[in-house]
Amino acid sequence: MIRLLGLDLDGTLLDSSGCISEANKRAIRRAEEEGVKVTICTGRRFRDAQPVALELELDLPIISHNGALIKSAATLETFDAAILPAETVRQVIYIARDFDADALVSTDPCGKGTLFYESISEENIPLKKYIAWASRLHGEQARESVQYVEDLESIIDEKQTIHITFSGTCDKMKRLQEVLVAELSSEASILATVYPTPDFALIDVLPPASSKGAGLEKLAKMFGISRDEVMAIGDNLNDFEMLEFAGTPVVMANASRELIEDGRFHCTLSNDEDGVALAIEKFIFGDR
Repeated sequence: MIRLLGLDLDGTLLDSSGCISEANKRAIRRAEEEGVKVTICTGRRFRDAQPVALELELDLPIISHNGALIKSAATLETFDAAILPAETVRQVIYIARDFDADALVSTDPCGKGTLFYESISEENIPLKKYIAWASRLHGEQARESVQYVEDLESIIDEKQTIHITFSGTCDKMKRLQEVLVAELSSEASILATVYPTPDFALIDVLPPASSKGAGLEKLAKMFGISRDEVMAIGDNLNDFEMLEFAGTPVVMANASRELIEDGRFHCTLSNDEDGVALAIEKFIFGDR
């Protein structure tokens, strides 16, 4: 019996236009009415995930920053937060500069979160689009949401860093990830999210042992739920740990090839075909 459901956002719960279908909303609401606890497990920072959680009216805290921050969307109560040491942040920024990689530094685990950056490469169109999207999404709070600084090192000692993100072409990000893992694997958790078709990838640098799987495990323990009673749905490489943890792991039809070909994971339809709703109907209500 499923008692806890963890949902990835982009490429999973959200369709290609970034919306939640009515079918997915109905399925989630029915699951909650049947006593299933539902949470979001996302690589997004908390501030960017909060509007989705509020739209769904979720009671459970959400797992954001790839598991580094567990926080209530409604009350802003922080249930669990992992922080990157200042020296590790310095090392990451130093390494990234050799790759001419644009760093986004997420801070403020006690509030909604502020993102700092010092540069955006001309060729990094997705990052430019993200900054513009975040500014539109947060409206009057845009200035608090995303801030430019001349030198990221100037904020390291005064801010608590939860998460550092890099973005760029798949090859460039793969090379950056290899160096980060080689030099900092014992000091940070380094995760990749890869989109081969548009040739775009994200590298997330998080506090040690942080992942969606670790976050989902913490939430399950909080409510006395065993892993056999956990279901997780995802589509990309940063979902791997939570899919491994869940007793019922489900991947989308649009998921990364590595996930689809993993024989341990169930498959559902794509994020544009109400794949989340289908999985809920099959694995939560199908056995009732």
